[in-house]
Amino acid sequence: MSNSLNAKTTLNINGKSYDYFSLSAAGDFLGIDVTKLPCSLKVLLENLLRNEDEINVKLDDIKILANCVRKHTNHEISYKPARVLMQDFTGVPAVVDLASMRDYVKKNGGDPSSINPSVPVDLVIDHSVQVDSYGNASAFEENVDLEVKRNLERYQFLKWGESSFTSFRVVPPGTGICHQVNLEYLAQVVCNKDGVVYPDTVVGTDSHTTMINGLSVLGWGVGGIEAESVMLGQPISMVIPEVVGFKLTGRLQEGVTATDSVLTVTNILRTKGVVGKFVEFYGDGLDYLSLADRATVANMAPEYGATCGFFPIDQKTLDYLDLTGRPAELIKLVEVYSKEQGLWRGNDELEFFDKLELDLSSVEPVMAGPKRPQDKVLLSQVAESFSTSFPVSESNNDEGNKLQDGSAVITAITSCTNTSNPSVMIAAGLVARNAMKLGLKSKPWVKTSLAPGSKVVTEYLEKSGLQKDLNALGFNLVGYGCTTCIGNSGPLNEEIEDEIKDKNLTVAAVLSGNRNFEGRIHPLAKANYLASPPLVVVYALAGTARIDLTKDPICKDKKGNDVYLKDIWPTNNEIEDCVKSVVTREMFIQKYKDVFSGDEHWQKIKCKKSKIYSWNAKSTYIQNPPYFDNLSSSRNSAVDIDGAHILAIFGDSVTTDHISPAGNIASNSPAGLYLKKLKIEPRDFNSYGSRRGNHNVMMRGTFANIRIRNEMVGIEGGYTKHIPSQEIMSIFDAAMRYKENNTPLVVVAGKEYGTGSSRDWAAKGTLLLGVKAIIAESFERIHRSNLVGMGVLPLMFQDGATRSLFNGSGTINIKGEIVPNGSLECIIKRDDGSKNVIQLKCCIQTATEVKYFMDGGVLSYILKKSC
Repeated sequence: MSNSLNAKTTLNINGKSYDYFSLSAAGDFLGIDVTKLPCSLKVLLENLLRNEDEINVKLDDIKILANCVRKHTNHEISYKPARVLMQDFTGVPAVVDLASMRDYVKKNGGDPSSINPSVPVDLVIDHSVQVDSYGNASAFEENVDLEVKRNLERYQFLKWGESSFTSFRVVPPGTGICHQVNLEYLAQVVCNKDGVVYPDTVVGTDSHTTMINGLSVLGWGVGGIEAESVMLGQPISMVIPEVVGFKLTGRLQEGVTATDSVLTVTNILRTKGVVGKFVEFYGDGLDYLSLADRATVANMAPEYGATCGFFPIDQKTLDYLDLTGRPAELIKLVEVYSKEQGLWRGNDELEFFDKLELDLSSVEPVMAGPKRPQDKVLLSQVAESFSTSFPVSESNNDEGNKLQDGSAVITAITSCTNTSNPSVMIAAGLVARNAMKLGLKSKPWVKTSLAPGSKVVTEYLEKSGLQKDLNALGFNLVGYGCTTCIGNSGPLNEEIEDEIKDKNLTVAAVLSGNRNFEGRIHPLAKANYLASPPLVVVYALAGTARIDLTKDPICKDKKGNDVYLKDIWPTNNEIEDCVKSVVTREMFIQKYKDVFSGDEHWQKIKCKKSKIYSWNAKSTYIQNPPYFDNLSSSRNSAVDIDGAHILAIFGDSVTTDHISPAGNIASNSPAGLYLKKLKIEPRDFNSYGSRRGNHNVMMRGTFANIRIRNEMVGIEGGYTKHIPSQEIMSIFDAAMRYKENNTPLVVVAGKEYGTGSSRDWAAKGTLLLGVKAIIAESFERIHRSNLVGMGVLPLMFQDGATRSLFNGSGTINIKGEIVPNGSLECIIKRDDGSKNVIQLKCCIQTATEVKYFMDGGVLSYILKKSC
């Protein structure tokens, strides 16, 4: 490290000395006042100071970042996060890639162990548990047994990875959700390595890694591809972000939850437009938000489109570190270091690129849906939103206790967003207790489930006695994992499914999650609403989304009297008093003391330690991917896509769920047909997410979402028109026909292409189908980066042009030099002889990304350097 600004100095705490890179010293040397920089940018500035080497980080980078708010510039910097966080859906393919890279290095005469994480990596197995069993005392054990049986190959593979790679740890299944484990245990806020202290920073292979911003740790989601490059020592190439200051004032009113505040914030920020920007929260309102409340707001940064939603360090940060069992020495280090560096939340307003403000006292009870997390719906308007979105036949809707249009068939307390927050979990338990006192029951057609993000939740619910009340309404523990929020809601009762199909009913799911995109939660649930955990319980009692809970009775009590929301809703004081009495430091210490050990299932799984993974050709879960089969030593400085056909034309808000589904594998889909050909029964298909280690399944699942709409055909689902033959077929089958003739492919789309989870397979599958470029009106941040990382060219319409220029026929030529944010020429040749010539913006943003793309993607770039 260069230390050209003489910023390295010493910090003394209780007789111990620590080295650190002083922001104030650097600012004095440069003659720039850095005290008014947003705290999130101060973290980036420290990162540059500490990693200055005149190669990746130059003095000019530091100067420009230090002065960026006063003189904004689209300047590229190289950022090195301290660690990487993974969940198993995205983690398995990342480890598959590393194993494949080791094979390549060995075949080319190199040392395979050179492919090894250079920063700490934690992988938490949290996405594989499915809600098969529910509403009974044995649900948890039954679901865990099924999880291990279904995923044994994957777990053996991850155990191999843990034994064969250094700095790679696995948190076994049945422990918790990665973001909650990160919040409650893994995160340090301030790191100490070899006597040098610096801010804890993290990137994760899940977009909700931003949850850790609530604990003042700068972190965000990246694709698995980008995470792999960080693991292998590559810095993240990024343009200095704009930081939007979000001032919070006031406090939440009686009956309003942290979930209501985050759904309100999500709607405000998505309306504002903060894609690619940092959001930093400040103001007196933070005094009234618990750390868990802040984490709830930070968690949903992907839903409001920001790179992160950052909260500065203050006393609540220290209190939470103490509550969750962090050592006193660390807590003191966090306090002294953050105050010394200007990272402690003060009273003065910092300099932001733009500002917003929200009075928390104005927040009302809300939900979000029925299709997108940013679509805020007042509680009084949920029934209206359903009817507007899904006009239904009144013949299917009779008064009475029966399944009909609008029925809530799934009510799930799930997801890292809310199960990490004791206030809303306790509130759910108190609603259940009050309901039990009146003799209320969940409706018989509702599938109820409780899947917390850590074992601590179970501990305090049992200690308070509230788990017994939740059990009585069917909210028994089903597992520790993402479950319904990721699409692992499991099957409905067979009779319920048959009735929905026979009557063609439009039914709903209500969950305390962060994602409700089409086709994600359950194939039969077209309407999906995000809600607070206590509201999830209420909807289980009501059994329908076609109700105005602010005035309609929920149901009748055991005496036949109408019961309203106010009759069972706890007061804020009741909730707060219960939280204070049952959530203790000792719980966290006890539940996390053996976090890497696992249960008897995990401990029985055997694997052989080796540098090279022994691939099993018959495995349907883990296969060696073909990315490096034809790796060329040449580098392309220009793009020349000639005679391309359009594979699909999509509208706005196509999500990574649409591009690469995570949930159910349909029996008649290309992936389902492939598995059946291998003698896999549909009941053993598992999910797309669980099979991400097998490219043969995943490329067949690309663009296979049951709700995706290709404007080239008039049917819903993953279909397209094969232009030469004019036949309608699956997108996979069409892509394979084009590949036989070496025909390059292009996908055309509208606004916000790639919204949603940081799903690497949305880019990998696109590549393997033969798609060379995506032309869209705009891209979501992570997916754009993933496309570049896999060597697929992201292009954006300019000058008012839209997808209406394309009708699917004819061919496309795209030519020009690859420069950051440059222009490329696109020639559209139609079958009738007409043509259009338009300019497209090249959405490769930095010089480093240009290098990655020219080498066929970041992994190819790293391999070429390794050999």
